[in-house]
Amino acid sequence: MVFDFDTVIDRRGGDSTKWNKYADRDVIPLWVADMDFAAPPAVLEALQHRVKYGLFGYGQPWPSLVDAVIKHLEREYAWSVKEEWLVWLPGLVAGLEVACRAAGDAGDTVFTATPIYPPFLSAPKHSQRSVASAALVLDDSLWRWDVDATEQVLKQSKAKTLLLCHPHNPVGRAWHENELLKIARLAEKHNLIVCSDEIHCDLILDPTRRHRPFASLSPEMAKRTITLMAPSKTFNIPGLGCAFAVIADTRLRRDFRTVMQGIMPHVNTLGLVACEAAFRHGRPWRSALLEYLRGNARHVEAILGRMKGLSMAPVEATYLAWIDARELCKTHGVDNPQRFFEDVGVGLSDGADFGAPGFVRLNFGCPRATLDAALARMEKAIAG
Repeated sequence: MVFDFDTVIDRRGGDSTKWNKYADRDVIPLWVADMDFAAPPAVLEALQHRVKYGLFGYGQPWPSLVDAVIKHLEREYAWSVKEEWLVWLPGLVAGLEVACRAAGDAGDTVFTATPIYPPFLSAPKHSQRSVASAALVLDDSLWRWDVDATEQVLKQSKAKTLLLCHPHNPVGRAWHENELLKIARLAEKHNLIVCSDEIHCDLILDPTRRHRPFASLSPEMAKRTITLMAPSKTFNIPGLGCAFAVIADTRLRRDFRTVMQGIMPHVNTLGLVACEAAFRHGRPWRSALLEYLRGNARHVEAILGRMKGLSMAPVEATYLAWIDARELCKTHGVDNPQRFFEDVGVGLSDGADFGAPGFVRLNFGCPRATLDAALARMEKAIAG
C-alpha cells in the first residue's frame, strides 16, 4: 500500500494544541511531540465503525484488544507478556505520576538522567518526592549514560525509583542492550524500582535495530520494572487517551492499582478501539512512516550542518531532533535560542524545560514541505 505523508493538512483554528499556540502569529510549530500526519487508514476505519454503533457508555478492554497487544509485544520484541500484567491507563504521563507514588513513600527520592522529557521532572514533585539526576554525556557524537556519576548520585540521594526514558526523549537514543544492562546492574545494586517509559519503542529509525524492553532483560528486572507503553506517538493518536503499563510483579502491580483507585478515569473507548486497530493492522503504515521519518531526520542533520552555531547528534529513534545552540548563543548574543527562533517564525521546544538551557528540540514528524519552510527560516535568521 502507498501512504501519503506529503500532503499538508491545515490544522490552524481547530482543536490542535500544537498549532493553536501560534494561532495569531506566523510561526511554524515544531514543538510538542504530535505529528502532522493523519492516523493510519486502518485506525480511521475502526473508529468510524465504532462510532456507527452509537453507544458510548463506560468501557473496558475486551479479549481481542488484549490479544492484539500481547501479540504485538511478542512479534515486535520477542517479549512474552501475560494478560494479568496489563494495567490500562488514560495516558502515559498519568502512568508516570502513578509510578512515582506506587514505588515508594512521600519524601523519597526519584532518580532520572537529564536532559529529559519534562514530566520526568514534575511527576516526582507532584508526588511529594524529590528529584536527583545525573547528566547524560555527549561522547563521540553519541549521548551516553555517565555510569560513574549516576552511581555517585544514587549513593548520595538514596533514591528508591529510577525513571528511564527508552528510547530517549529528547536526545533520540535507542539504548543498546549493553547500556541497559549497566542500568540494570545499578538498579539491582541500589534496590531501585524502574519505571521505563517506552512510548517511542515503535519508532526505531535504524531498520537493523530492534527495541529491547527493559523488563525483558531478565526475570529479576521484570520483578522491579513498570513498563509504560502506548500507541499514541507511533500512530499519531495521543488525543484518544489510551496507554498501558506492563507490570509482572504481583505486589508492585497491586500497589500501582491501589494508587489509581478513585483518581484515574476510565480509558477512552475510542482510544481502546484505535489501540487494537493500530497494533493489529497498522504495521504497513508504520513501516512507511519510519521510511519517511528517516528521510526527514537525515534532511534535518544535513541542513543543520550548514548552520553556524548549531549541532546535533544523529537521531536513532523518535521524530525529535535535539539541537545544541549554545555556540549560537555565544556568537550571536542570544539569551534564549527558543525565543530567538520563535521570533523568526519557528516554534521549537525550550531545552530549559528538559533541564538543558541552550538546547532546543525540533519535531520533524511533519510533511517535508513544512520542515523545509521551517529550516529555511532558521537558516536565514542565522545567516542574517
